[in-house]
Amino acid sequence: MSVLLRISLLMAATVSPLCYASTASDADRQAILAMAGDFEVRFHFQETVALAPGYQTKPAKDSGAYEQVLVLEDQGTRIVLQHLLVDKKGHVTKHWRQDWTFEARERFEFTADQTWEIKRLDETEHRGTWTQCVFEVSDAPRYCGTGRWRHAYGQPTWTSDRSWRPLPRREYTQRDDYNAINAENRHTITPNGWTHEQDNSKVVRKADGSQVLTREFGFNDYRRTDKVDFAPITAYWTKTQAFWAQVRAIWNERLHEHGWLHLETPVHGMPIITGLFTLAESNVDAKPDVIANVIRAHTRTTPEAKTQADTTLTQVSQ
Repeated sequence: MSVLLRISLLMAATVSPLCYASTASDADRQAILAMAGDFEVRFHFQETVALAPGYQTKPAKDSGAYEQVLVLEDQGTRIVLQHLLVDKKGHVTKHWRQDWTFEARERFEFTADQTWEIKRLDETEHRGTWTQCVFEVSDAPRYCGTGRWRHAYGQPTWTSDRSWRPLPRREYTQRDDYNAINAENRHTITPNGWTHEQDNSKVVRKADGSQVLTREFGFNDYRRTDKVDFAPITAYWTKTQAFWAQVRAIWNERLHEHGWLHLETPVHGMPIITGLFTLAESNVDAKPDVIANVIRAHTRTTPEAKTQADTTLTQVSQ
């Protein structure tokens, strides 16, 4: 079967974790959809507790951005939100993506260095839950979390279970003293936008045991704004959305070929990011085979490769 036909079939189907047939709460759906719009974002990360002997907490990190969140899909039990950045000069950067699936039957998990596996979710434990899966700027997998939306006092809040994720860019560009984060996320809809809180444990993850270095509180505050012109994002996405739809479908196919995926890149993933972003700028009409070649060149999915990875990679200890 050709790549083009496989991609067409995947895009026609649900390219996300399978979900059960229950009816999703409209209040839950509206909370997720409320994260779309134009925002000024403030990012704050503060290490709070030193847990490893001799460890000294690092200074807080603060930054900001202007970000538009687009609804790419709304299928009732599945909602896809794409984040894009724009600066005051009009330069646009495709950012991260979040996929929400009601009562998902499966999700991918960060199980070892640069490695993700599809894991089944228990039906009885996940009735009424939403699974959020987050993807890198290249649409490579990052992490998933599962939890319920609560609507007490008129302030919708979703809290995830704890799950593993790789280091974010703000960390791996500056340090190499740990290799995984175990985190719980909380999303809250506010009168002016929404917030994303993170309870992060920074972990030295080894096959013979793990050591938590420190805990970190993350607070990302999305406030609606009209301070900048978001029109460049509209122009960029009009030009490239079909290209990125193919990228998403190819990643999904690659991850589900054998239920696992290993990135053969440095932790920054730049060979894939550069390859895809270059195509998006210079060859936006690239055929699926061309896009797939960029991803395949830097990933492994075969059972034989997994056997090797299981014996050589640092495995997660829950």
